[in-house]
Amino acid sequence: MGLTKQYLRYTPSAVFGVIGSQKSNIVFVTLRGSERGRYVAVGACEHVFVWDVRKAEKVLILEGNKHEVTHLCPSPDGVHIAVGYEDGSLRIFSLLNGESNISFNGHKSAIVSIQYDALGARLVTGSRDTDVIVWDVINECGLYRLKGHKDAITQALFLKNKNLLVTSSKDSFVKWWDLDTQHCFKTMVGHRSEVWGMVLLNQENRLLTGSADSELRAWDIDYLEENKEVGEPREKKGKGLLDDEDNEDEGPNEDPEERILSCKKAGSVLREARDRVVSLTADPKAKILACHGLDANLEIFAVLPEEEIQKKMERKLKKARKKAKSQDGDAGSADPVVERKLTDEIQKLTNIKASSKIRSVDCFLSPNGEMKIALLLQNNTVETYTLNTTEKNPASTKTCRLTLGGHRTDVRTLTFSSDNIAVLSASGETVKVWNRSTLQVIRTMACEYALCSLFVPGDRQIIIGTKSGKIQIFDLASGSLLETTEAHDGALWSICLSPDQRGIVTGGADKTVKFWDFELIKDNESGPNKRLTVKHARTLQLDEDVLCVRYSPNQRLLAVSLLDCTVKIFYTDTLKFFLSLYGHKLPVLCMDISHDCALIVTGSADRNVKVWGLDFGDCHRSMFAHDDSVMFLQFVPKTHLFFTAGKDRKIKQWDADKFEHIQTLEGHKGEVWCLAISPNGDHIVSSSHDKSLRLWERTREPIILEEEKEMEREAEFEESLAKGDEPVVPGETKGEAEPAGKKTIETVKAAERIMEAVELYRKESKMLEEHTAACKAEGKELPPPPTNPILMAYGNISPSRYVLEVIKKVRSSELEVSLLVLPFPYIPDLLSLFNTYIQQGLEVELVCRCLFFLLRIHFGQITGNQMLLSVIDELRTNTISKVREIRDVLGFNSAGLQFLQREIESKEDVMFFADATGRFEEKKRKRRKRERAILTIT
Repeated sequence: MGLTKQYLRYTPSAVFGVIGSQKSNIVFVTLRGSERGRYVAVGACEHVFVWDVRKAEKVLILEGNKHEVTHLCPSPDGVHIAVGYEDGSLRIFSLLNGESNISFNGHKSAIVSIQYDALGARLVTGSRDTDVIVWDVINECGLYRLKGHKDAITQALFLKNKNLLVTSSKDSFVKWWDLDTQHCFKTMVGHRSEVWGMVLLNQENRLLTGSADSELRAWDIDYLEENKEVGEPREKKGKGLLDDEDNEDEGPNEDPEERILSCKKAGSVLREARDRVVSLTADPKAKILACHGLDANLEIFAVLPEEEIQKKMERKLKKARKKAKSQDGDAGSADPVVERKLTDEIQKLTNIKASSKIRSVDCFLSPNGEMKIALLLQNNTVETYTLNTTEKNPASTKTCRLTLGGHRTDVRTLTFSSDNIAVLSASGETVKVWNRSTLQVIRTMACEYALCSLFVPGDRQIIIGTKSGKIQIFDLASGSLLETTEAHDGALWSICLSPDQRGIVTGGADKTVKFWDFELIKDNESGPNKRLTVKHARTLQLDEDVLCVRYSPNQRLLAVSLLDCTVKIFYTDTLKFFLSLYGHKLPVLCMDISHDCALIVTGSADRNVKVWGLDFGDCHRSMFAHDDSVMFLQFVPKTHLFFTAGKDRKIKQWDADKFEHIQTLEGHKGEVWCLAISPNGDHIVSSSHDKSLRLWERTREPIILEEEKEMEREAEFEESLAKGDEPVVPGETKGEAEPAGKKTIETVKAAERIMEAVELYRKESKMLEEHTAACKAEGKELPPPPTNPILMAYGNISPSRYVLEVIKKVRSSELEVSLLVLPFPYIPDLLSLFNTYIQQGLEVELVCRCLFFLLRIHFGQITGNQMLLSVIDELRTNTISKVREIRDVLGFNSAGLQFLQREIESKEDVMFFADATGRFEEKKRKRRKRERAILTIT
């Protein structure tokens, strides 16, 4: 098949203009042992940007695939960061090199909460699909899925000292899970509405929850196992929320929840805000609490240490005694009782007013009492504050505001300069000029709400059309506003440069099209040099609001799109009516005329694009282009190919001669408002409601339409395959805990590869058997059968080793689900292969993991199969002996390392870090005690 017409592929080049996305959170991270509080990580569409807040520059980009980032959580050691995405996948990136080696797939929808345990070995994720999954980071696999909540999870926290997990959800419940037995042993029902956030305080003896009202509820947690004997009388115990009041006579073994912990409400802290809690966070030591709602106010509370509370209570008691004394002069009255309230323990420190609504907050406390706070705001801004918590009434100081790299509101207009290098973007408050190759902002100028823009020929000035109907002219060299001209009474929707480059034409909501000429004038402001201005030449009055105006490249015709869904075409010189293009059901929002003046293409809010001939105004073709309004449309210079942008988040390329859809550029996470194609056609810039600007560039790779369609069909099929029913485990009922993995296209492919490997092993084994039999029959050694090319590619390995290689290549996180999909006829071969691997000591840990999983899944069929009894018996003896060997080696190595440590210490008479810091802390504590004692004496 010859290539009749060659189309070239456009590929995504960069995402810029976004500082932090709304859907993700903000976290402090450390890069290569740097100081804490210097770097923050934020989600930026599908990527994660790490910003240096001191220099206000981007230092690292963690690149995602195509789904938006919804949650971030740095690991306790600060080396890794876990990133959750909108499709429910999770990736762990290294902050040293920005690479991701571990990825998990388990959730069906966006991950909204991620938390590491204290060691950083396990990870818990909560999702909108109501599931909580615990992952093993070291073994790179899912441990289990916990089901029980009825609505999206909002927070999940590990306890440091116990193997427990606490989760909150929008179903108004807080659940406690015992991770040893993987079941929920307690559900707290004290909330009337969604629980939006929670933190653990006071060495995990208190839980603070934020709900949809202005109360932060506090719950005292009593860990019963450690303080009380199981058989002790009931009265001594803290009451659980769900306990029965009159059920007094229980035996020693009451509910399991009563044997682990009990919770009782300790009171509540009132916030100033009346709306729901958006995020509730504490610093890592849980000494300071930060909380915000849907507004721009951040409230900060201090959690007082026990000593301070005691001092406070003593002062209160003194006051009460004094009062009692003064009230009745009798000294012999009983001692007054002062009740300890929650407000004595959690105190309001201060409020921080941000410059816009807050989306997310992170904070940490330095040892010197200085608190650093990072805020991600709704208007694409990151702000950082510091606060000295040791002062009586601390005041916050703003230390940094990241705003330069993006607009506060959506970009509504984009334009390229004539040299393809500068890109102009304008939004509701500023106009920015970017360098296309470095993606840096060259100029930022304040403007009114911009709707359309262009570079004046020569690229030294720019013209903006605003929502209030003004024309604003800016000078790029000085970054100043040269003049503002009142052009229309309503919004100035469209502006177009005349092909002779001597003037412009504007169309507005006041039903007029106005023609303007460029002029150079001298006045007081411009000094000795002349400055550019626009002079009104003539006006075309129409019956409807004008939405878009376009000159034909030969300047003979002017096309005007009106609110009555038609496009009227006039002669430019006489302004006489020439054609009317009607057929759209909703107004035409955008249009463009081809370079040879042969075609005009219109895009409408009715989701269709129509191609018309400009000689007779006949409609060549109407194409259903997008799933929502077509917002922008432009021809690629010197061709009949054009691009459309839609509210359905897609950009599509079309051929106006053959009426074919060529390619779709996907990536934006919100409605695409506009795009601009560079004059040489090599680059496209698009802007969207997700606040991002995207650069796409033309490659030399040709597109073959049949292949494109085939690839689209394959992608659809693969998606439907992964969405099929989950594999059923025989004999297992659905309970609170389930396997963590989920069926994806990767797991299906991995299972297919294992099946192909087993097939190849069977075939090769059969050929070898036949060869041996033939040699026996002949009584002499015959030439061996030809080796399979796949085995040769792997370095002439044996068929059994090839199966092991294939299993080794399956991702650790996908191994269980891949084995679950395998049909049973392949299992006997795998079991006998596992036996040989274990005998030879090959990959014993991996083989044992696969073996135990298969035994658990196919237990009934394996035990019922007489042929497999001998294999299972051999496996039992071999596995036990091999695993013992490995355990002994590990034990020996560990003892050897400890011995070496002792040797080095005795030689150099030094201590290792952990012990040294421990002893140093002890010394510090003793010194503080001494100082306190001296102070009290003085």
